[in-house]
Amino acid sequence: MAFDGIVIANLTRDLKERLEGAKITKIAQPEKDELLFTIKNYKDTFRVLMSASASLPLVYFTDNNKPGPLTAPNFCMLLRKHIGSGRILSVRQPGLERVIEFTIEHLDEMGDLKRKRLIVELMGKHSNIIFCREDGLILDSIKHVSAQISSVREVLPGRQYFLPRTVEKADPLEVTEEAFAQRMLHCPAPVQKALYTNLTGLSPIIGTELCCLASIDGDRPASDLSAAELTHLYHTLARMMDDVREGRFLPNIIRRRGEPVEFASVPLTCYAACPAPEGAQGGETYEVQPFDSVSRLLETYYASRDAAARIRQKSADLRKIVQTALERNYKKLDLQEKQLRDTEKRDKYRVYGELLNTYGYELQGGEKELKCLNYYTNEEIRIPLDAQLTARENAQKYFDKYNKLKRTYEALTELTETVRKEIDHLESIAASLEIALKEEDLIQIKEELTEYGYIRRHGPGGKKVRVTSKPFHYLSSDGFHIYVGKNNYQNEELTFKLADGNDWWFHAKGIPGSHVIVKAEGRQLPDRTFEEAGALAAYYSRGRNNEKVEVDYIQKKQIRKVAGAAPGFVIYHTNYSLVAVPGIGLEEVN
Repeated sequence: MAFDGIVIANLTRDLKERLEGAKITKIAQPEKDELLFTIKNYKDTFRVLMSASASLPLVYFTDNNKPGPLTAPNFCMLLRKHIGSGRILSVRQPGLERVIEFTIEHLDEMGDLKRKRLIVELMGKHSNIIFCREDGLILDSIKHVSAQISSVREVLPGRQYFLPRTVEKADPLEVTEEAFAQRMLHCPAPVQKALYTNLTGLSPIIGTELCCLASIDGDRPASDLSAAELTHLYHTLARMMDDVREGRFLPNIIRRRGEPVEFASVPLTCYAACPAPEGAQGGETYEVQPFDSVSRLLETYYASRDAAARIRQKSADLRKIVQTALERNYKKLDLQEKQLRDTEKRDKYRVYGELLNTYGYELQGGEKELKCLNYYTNEEIRIPLDAQLTARENAQKYFDKYNKLKRTYEALTELTETVRKEIDHLESIAASLEIALKEEDLIQIKEELTEYGYIRRHGPGGKKVRVTSKPFHYLSSDGFHIYVGKNNYQNEELTFKLADGNDWWFHAKGIPGSHVIVKAEGRQLPDRTFEEAGALAAYYSRGRNNEKVEVDYIQKKQIRKVAGAAPGFVIYHTNYSLVAVPGIGLEEVN
């Protein structure tokens, strides 16, 4: 996912059209590296989110308001003092750099008109929001960068602002054909990499797209390109840059199985016309989701990604508890299985004892072994003996060993079965944590961990917490309601409370996953509904990243709960199976 110079050019154009001449009415800093501006332009009011987060640097229009802290941070207070009621004169992007610069006009303490520059740098971990005077003198920044942090450029109050240029790149909007050819011919890297390492603002996916449009193998060394290929590649780049200059953008997200895999402000034909880009699996199909606004695209993608990141952070403690318990049980099971293997020779000792009782009369005393016929196999056998014991005493010794190993085997068999069930339960909880999307989902998982003793219950009387999490609810293409459990409690409720006897039940075969219920409502399910439900069962399982997953399906009346088992664990015998490609492909019903 590349927030590259072309996406920023698209965003800058949108910002320019809506914000130039508009007045800033409110400035908030909801996070330490994030600003939220409220801007009024005639009758329209906009909110612009600016983030210098190392993991999610971005700028976009948003409809959502985020509350700030009770006491505003110093940087926010400084911005309010200077530009709290300022007017945005211009929004520009220098070249194709990953930088957006706002020029803002305001009145100072003396009532004189002044201009300030707010510069948003969207450069991964080096992202920053910098507030400068018109002449470039830095007044402050949301992140301070000292000489100890960066030897390239200090970002501190009183320093002069300039764009960092650690690697000299050409501006693709201005590069000539001769300069382009020289750069490519002197670069031994693959063509698609040579493009984004030699030209400002291009990302790896744009490098791949340019190679695809020019019908050039992107893995070839750039230095091997012929003059004709270089000319064709340059003209392909020039046409793309013409679209950027003229503002001919087509924001879109490429999805695979409903999940976003890439976004751009230009069409990405490489996902359909060319071999799959690096990291993609062969033979897969991709869907294109177009957007009328790059801000809407960014909000759609980053909001879901940000939410997933927050939930993953909030679930870190639960995942650690589950993982620790799993590792402990894996070690316990390994040890028990090793001890079980040691009991496999128990029957040999029983046979030794029986044969000694049968043929022991032949011994004179003092022998170290007995050769005799094993009447179980009709083969000669050698039985080691203790020379100081009689035949009967040797036989009793072997029977004692047999009985001890038999008791150990019986106890270990029961113990290993218990540990395996516990591992299955924990793995199902781990799978539930992977699909949790909201805090309410985590509450129910935490309650299950508490009930089974992995977390100690706190609070007055150890009362259960109120749970508001609900299963996923989809509508099939043929109008059937499909429900997907998010955790074991929901799986139990869906299967044994919501589902009727003739409803259909789906589950990924042999791996932890959600119960999927299709409400038949007295109708016959078409093949398409079986496929869609199977895809959901595959997606909401541990096999969601596999190309294909085998899914069992059966009518609910054939399902039985396992006596004494954890919630969501069932047994069935006469089932059908299908092979599904994991994916959602359906719109969720609220």
